[in-house]
Amino acid sequence: MSSVIGKVVLITGASSGIGEATARNLAKNGAHVLLGARRTDKLEMLASAIRSEGGSVDYRALDVTKRDEMEEFISYAENTFGRVDVIVNNAGVMPLSKLEALKVDEWDRMIDVNIRGVLHGIAAGLPIMKNQGFGQFINISSIGGHVVSPTAAVYCATKFAVRAISEGLRMEVGNDIRVTVISPGVTESELADSISDEEARQVMREYRRFALSPNAIARAILFAIEQPADVDVNEVIVRPTASLN
Repeated sequence: MSSVIGKVVLITGASSGIGEATARNLAKNGAHVLLGARRTDKLEMLASAIRSEGGSVDYRALDVTKRDEMEEFISYAENTFGRVDVIVNNAGVMPLSKLEALKVDEWDRMIDVNIRGVLHGIAAGLPIMKNQGFGQFINISSIGGHVVSPTAAVYCATKFAVRAISEGLRMEVGNDIRVTVISPGVTESELADSISDEEARQVMREYRRFALSPNAIARAILFAIEQPADVDVNEVIVRPTASLN
């Protein structure tokens, strides 16, 4: 019997890509999933599909850059299910460009979603997990959190930050709370759709010739969650076999 059965798992950025695949996979394995994203029409369709397959799911509108919305999202899960087992901080954006393009608004957006969004999830969830005596944070970094590439300096900086924050959290929380970082290599998603810089868009098209299905990342997340309570999978890097990066 899977140790995921009955766990309450919250997923941000759940309307597509890795978030959607993770929701489907965890629900199929018996978890109660709470989905959060700004696009509630997408969440409604996803929740309907999960329920049609017998899964337990709920959803809430969520902008991770707003701390109050994150607090309400996580409090809703605690009030509804009585606990919070796992928070998957997955929401992210990736509008790549060279620094000389000076797309400062896009830099700010990446910092707000990719870093502050994770911090808001930790700030809202950590007191609950400390009080209940258990829990797990799964923070989605990237291969860009390990290697910097042209046009991706700011994006990579945000993903390096996710790894640093996660490692600091792991060392601080003691024995009761697990902390996992998942670093996907190139993965099929809508992230590239946010690239407004044409040069960076062309580079990404070439880079995405070899791309993972988001289901590959969902399986890695499932693996981390289903380990026994005394096993903390600290970091998983998942790349396409054919990838050189």
